[in-house]
Amino acid sequence: MPKLPDSGFSRTAPFYDTLAHLVYGRSLQQAQLALLPAIPAQARVLVIGGGSGWILLQLLQTAKRLDILYLDAAPAMLQRAQKKYAQGRQAHTCTVSFRLGNEDSLQPQERFDVILTPFLLDLFPPKRLQHLMGNLAHALAPEGKWLFADFWPVQQPPPLWQRLLIRGMYTFFGLISGVQARQLPDYEEHFSLLGFKEKYSQQFYGGMVQAKVFERG
Repeated sequence: MPKLPDSGFSRTAPFYDTLAHLVYGRSLQQAQLALLPAIPAQARVLVIGGGSGWILLQLLQTAKRLDILYLDAAPAMLQRAQKKYAQGRQAHTCTVSFRLGNEDSLQPQERFDVILTPFLLDLFPPKRLQHLMGNLAHALAPEGKWLFADFWPVQQPPPLWQRLLIRGMYTFFGLISGVQARQLPDYEEHFSLLGFKEKYSQQFYGGMVQAKVFERG
């Protein structure tokens, strides 16, 4: 069977969440939680690159009526998310479907009110990121919201400790998971070219991690 694109995080699935917690504490989770109030009470939601399913459980607990598509390219990550969902006992008002793949797995007619990219966009070099974000922008409804949680240092250039941590992160995941990027993208340029403006922002982990809401216009 041919290797699926972007599937390298299957190798880190058994320990990814533990490693992230050891390095960043609860900062990555807090950044994602900060975005949940921006989701309408009833919405079609795309979660792409959500990993092992932690954020899915948080969405189910919002008491909102959400139609969620959970899209991930790493089979082991998707399996873990499906298992967490199946084992969940809490009542919720959401419908959930799972799909193995990346942005190219979206159907041309699919539209979402909310797109959530939790620590996904930092993984790709500029040309691939442009393609990915273009596909997601096409899938987002005109009045939709793009919820962004990722590494985006407030200070430019970042302080030395952040530069070293970012370099180590890219080296490790480049070797283990095949991540192609070597530095953080110029997110602002990519969002601007697609016509998005920042509507909300909150900082975590000394400003290295940020939660943002983008909308068109």
